Amino acid sequence: MYARFFDISSQDAAFRAQELLEFFELETKRDTIIEKLSGGMKRRLLLARALINRPELLILDEPTIGLDPQARHHIWEKLIKLRADGHTIVLTTHYLDEAARLCDRLVIMDVGSILVEGSPDFLVSHYIGMDIVETENIPEVALILEKAGIPYEKGGEMIQVRTTDPGKIADALRDTFQSIRVIIRPGSLEDVFLLLTGRRIRD
Repeated sequence: MYARFFDISSQDAAFRAQELLEFFELETKRDTIIEKLSGGMKRRLLLARALINRPELLILDEPTIGLDPQARHHIWEKLIKLRADGHTIVLTTHYLDEAARLCDRLVIMDVGSILVEGSPDFLVSHYIGMDIVETENIPEVALILEKAGIPYEKGGEMIQVRTTDPGKIADALRDTFQSIRVIIRPGSLEDVFLLLTGRRIRD
């Protein structure tokens, strides 16, 4: 049915449908009623339908929202393959790990305006550029950091310290507060987003 919108012959439509069902690993479900497919399968079917006319440009609006991790990763793999095959993909997403994985170039928008643009790696290195130590947001921790002259940010229940020497700060916190939870992680695209747009929840 969808192929008819593009004046694709029934013979070509059947060939392309089979090709796309195989690409998205849906050929065993070809005779299944759509309502009985899982959420991930329905999303893959939507992508297959969008590709029936072999578009050079594919525009996707939050393609993996609401999916479980396995389904998300499956769609990511297919989108990466489509990109490698020469398709240009424009997508919107609130999953920053998805943007980091899929995008060659991205823009971060806030209230309808573009704040920054560039590759994920460039934005992380430019705006964060360090490792991050996360620990519990309690007054005693803030006091210790302030006395040591270490800048930090408060985010909900967590305190974050951007640093080039995360081990030293983490060890000092663990030595001072025996039962405190301390995490060391690399800076991420999500850190860039929060740095530029703030942490306040908006309606």
